[in-house]
Amino acid sequence: MNEAAIVWFRQDLRLTDNPALSAALARHEHVIPVYLHADDAKTEWSHGAASRWWLHHSLESLDASLRKLGSRLIIRCNGSSADLLGQLVEETGATHVYWNRLYEPHHIERDRIIKKRLLEQALEVSSFNGALLFEPWEITKADGSPFRVFTPFWKACVKKGLPAAHFDPPGQLPAVSRRTRSEKAASLDLLPKIRWDEGFTGNWLPGEAGAHEYLDEFLEDRVLHYKDDRDRPDRPGTSRLSPHLHFGEISPRQIVGVSNQAVDASSQRGIVGGTEAFIREVGWREFAYHLLYHFPHTVDKPLYDRFDAFPWEKNYARKLEAWQQGRTGIPIVDAGMRELWHTGWMHNRVRMIVASLLTKNMLIPWQEGARWFMGTLVDADLASNTLGWQWVAGCGADAAPYFRIFNPVTQAQKFDPEGGYIRKWVPEIAALPDKYLAKPWTTPPDLLDAHKLKLGKDYPEPVVDLKASRERALERYQSLKRMQ
Repeated sequence: MNEAAIVWFRQDLRLTDNPALSAALARHEHVIPVYLHADDAKTEWSHGAASRWWLHHSLESLDASLRKLGSRLIIRCNGSSADLLGQLVEETGATHVYWNRLYEPHHIERDRIIKKRLLEQALEVSSFNGALLFEPWEITKADGSPFRVFTPFWKACVKKGLPAAHFDPPGQLPAVSRRTRSEKAASLDLLPKIRWDEGFTGNWLPGEAGAHEYLDEFLEDRVLHYKDDRDRPDRPGTSRLSPHLHFGEISPRQIVGVSNQAVDASSQRGIVGGTEAFIREVGWREFAYHLLYHFPHTVDKPLYDRFDAFPWEKNYARKLEAWQQGRTGIPIVDAGMRELWHTGWMHNRVRMIVASLLTKNMLIPWQEGARWFMGTLVDADLASNTLGWQWVAGCGADAAPYFRIFNPVTQAQKFDPEGGYIRKWVPEIAALPDKYLAKPWTTPPDLLDAHKLKLGKDYPEPVVDLKASRERALERYQSLKRMQ
């Protein structure tokens, strides 16, 4: 076709395995890649400062990739998505708009309104699944209802057959007219004005190329030990692909395809050993979107409404601040919160530990932790974040509220046995022997004196008594149970 088409990039900032882009290129001679930094995309759960940093660099990377192939990214801002698209349609004479679907509740409603408006203007609109293995409505229980437990959900996905990527990268792209103006990524004010992001630049490589570099490095070596090392924050055992997945710099179908190529294809379709455990983690992300789509209220309310009555603490501002700043006096928790602030990321095992302390021992509402994570994580993904916090708090899918209270001391001793993780992020106590590192409050006074360490001054004393607070949490959960 000679008509122009707009491809609206959102959380799919890649050229390979991009269904919307591939469909547009197959039908149109003139294709205009667009990113809208629109006012109506901002909600309570929008990108925080850390993920905005990532978005800036990802947009620059996408634009560079487009330019290498003869095109460029058109960035527009200051207005609603519908108005900005309308302006571009009028300027370019586009007759068709393509995008890959988003599944957050506010995005679904916004896209429905935009699609209706475009269709009323006699434009064609095509949307695709570019973010998930399956659409959320494709995997259901036998009675057609959505899953609430991961294991049967994942078994249903595997039985259906996990799809691999099938859209190749374009070899060349049509040029975009010089008359079509574009903002620069720098004009979106995504980068911090006070440069606190030095720790980010050395830890991450945003963009499609960075995503594939991380995946290749992981599959070349670390996947062999992934089943065990994924729980060790003191080791580089995870893929660290979560921010790349969130921004769509790589698709889960690409991960499945490339991972299966890395092992014997004759063994259970290639999903074996560490690779099987790795792909299963991709399945948890899939499950998170399944839940968010079918139960949109879980963004800020429990999946099970009986937990609305849970008796959380009321006056917790000081304790919440200590948790946010990594000053709880519990080393594995403080290490995780400091890693988060310095790098925009936290090891998944440690995410569960810090969330358990906040919601179970400190009895602070899970929404407070979810908001902090959304503001500080480079992989701030609403679906995964919501699932994770409700899982730990005990009010969501796959939850075990009456038994799952992580002991941060035993967790540290088991998963950071030599103390490498704690010593890196909590240097105040690095000189303590391994025996006391996870619980410095048990260190004999003479040993503290020998290391010139004063608890309460050089390093905080614990904000809660772990044993007493655990018993208190169990009692409150039991009281909730008795109310039902």
